[in-house]
Amino acid sequence: MDLLEVSGISRKLQQNTVVHDISFSQRRYQKLAIAGETGSGKSTLLKMIAGLEQPDAGQILFKGQKVLGPLFQLIPGHPGIAYLSQHYELRNNYRVEEWLDMANRLPQSDADALFRICRIDHLISRRTDQLSGGEKQRIALCRLLIGAPELLLLDEPFSNLDPIHKQILKQVLDDIGNRLHISCILTSHDPQDTLSWADELLVMRGGQLVQKGSPQQLYYYPENEYVAGLLGSYLLLPEAVLSLFTTNRSQPLIHGKYLVRPEQFRIVPKQAGAVKAVIQQLRFWGAFSEILATVAGTTIVIKTMDPDPLSVGDTIYLQLAHATPS
Repeated sequence: MDLLEVSGISRKLQQNTVVHDISFSQRRYQKLAIAGETGSGKSTLLKMIAGLEQPDAGQILFKGQKVLGPLFQLIPGHPGIAYLSQHYELRNNYRVEEWLDMANRLPQSDADALFRICRIDHLISRRTDQLSGGEKQRIALCRLLIGAPELLLLDEPFSNLDPIHKQILKQVLDDIGNRLHISCILTSHDPQDTLSWADELLVMRGGQLVQKGSPQQLYYYPENEYVAGLLGSYLLLPEAVLSLFTTNRSQPLIHGKYLVRPEQFRIVPKQAGAVKAVIQQLRFWGAFSEILATVAGTTIVIKTMDPDPLSVGDTIYLQLAHATPS
């Protein structure tokens, strides 16, 4: 039996359809990410799963039991599902340990272990108004975990974090799954937050489910240009240009052109089968370099980690690696 089953969920707000006929399931311990532009319905969907908003149609089953919305219970929410909003708040004028102790029913040794997992054990004696945004978020998360939920819902958890706190939170989420055995769903509009973390990825647009599958499947074989752009940089090449690189037509076809990711190009020595390109522009991004080059009069973008120095005007030779999604 799946941990979570969402069947035909819809929701209207002021005559506007915010979520329309969404269906999916989640296995226990499966990491599920929901991606989509702002206003796509991600937050509303999470709130309905948590029992905090009432669906207009469809049903949500958690461990085989229906999740009741606020129309059917006095206190909204489900005891086995924890929801962390984008707008989490901590009460001022409290020390962290006081704020957590209000909700804590765990033995002290278990609470201390949870504080370490959430990377807040060094913050316990601080006041809540002496914390950074990332520290506040981890404390709010810890307070939810004290209740020992089986499913954790995180709404845009990385959106306001600097790279250091974002990396800490990612480590915390890994530990939550591996050590506490809590299943997670998170929403995001940033591909860097979802592609490396999720087991399965759902893409929403205008309240509808556009595509679902593994991150690799959606990245290399997106259903449309919206999904392609949401997950990273891409090129749409006419057949005349693609045929210079390969006779293989396995690249996805969108609007009559073939989708290629910039990192699929490889810079190689001059050899048979390599395609000549001339560099027009170079951009250094730290982990990789981005090259704008022309091939047969068409501008393409190449992402490379090749350490060899290059300059504008240089001639390079390219091959195209085929996508192999799992």
